[in-house]
Amino acid sequence: MAAGFDMHLANTAAIKQYEGLKYAGDERDAVFLAHVFRLGLLPEGYIYPAQERPLRDLARKRLQLVQQRTLNILSIESLLSRQLNLRMNSEQVQRLDEAAVSALRLSSHVERALKANLAVLHTLGTEIDALETILNHEVKLRPEFQILKTTPGIGDVLAATIMLETGTITRFAGVGHFSSYCRCVESKRISNGKKKGEGNAKNGNRYLAWAFIEAAAAALRCCPQARRFYERKKAKRLPVVAMKALAHKLARAAYYMMRDGKPFEVGRCFV
Repeated sequence: MAAGFDMHLANTAAIKQYEGLKYAGDERDAVFLAHVFRLGLLPEGYIYPAQERPLRDLARKRLQLVQQRTLNILSIESLLSRQLNLRMNSEQVQRLDEAAVSALRLSSHVERALKANLAVLHTLGTEIDALETILNHEVKLRPEFQILKTTPGIGDVLAATIMLETGTITRFAGVGHFSSYCRCVESKRISNGKKKGEGNAKNGNRYLAWAFIEAAAAALRCCPQARRFYERKKAKRLPVVAMKALAHKLARAAYYMMRDGKPFEVGRCFV
């Protein structure tokens, strides 16, 4: 693209040749792709703008570090539970220091293992704070960031993640395509009114799927309308299905908010 070529990103998941082919190779695949492209039937993927990729990748790196921090917190909680039958939540674990660890009177090897986890935990916390500072400074300049923050359950981190992973909202033909990209649409194949199988449930953006599930969990605590919607769904289906339905609601609302540039309206989302 930098050299002036017209690039097309083929969506390999949507391209399938005839299964009865006797011979296949790179040359034949190239001919097939050229033929499909000439007919105007080539399924294409979205090429994320090169100038915005570094910031998106930085947000993904933050998520990776957060997952590693959670892993270390759970490791410490498990260690204390096994050794002392002591229950601690994540906030208590993160407040542990050298004096607190020594007061637990653990064996030398167990204490050293605990200190190793704490050292990694504190380092990860420092790096996560540094990445969040950069992200907050960059994304506040974009109007989509402030609009997404009007949604209950969506703060700085989730708004930045949704905005950066979505890219240009106009690349989606409709709200259904965006919801599917967020993995908020069920995957099944129906024939004669009966379920005959499932499609690719993981087809979509796993970062957006995570963001809207987190937003749904937070909305339950701060939005009474979201809570009532969740309770209605949970009365008929499993709790995990009700949570996914709430995430789907928020994903649809986010699409219209980014497309129209309007803030969240709870009356239109939860009717």
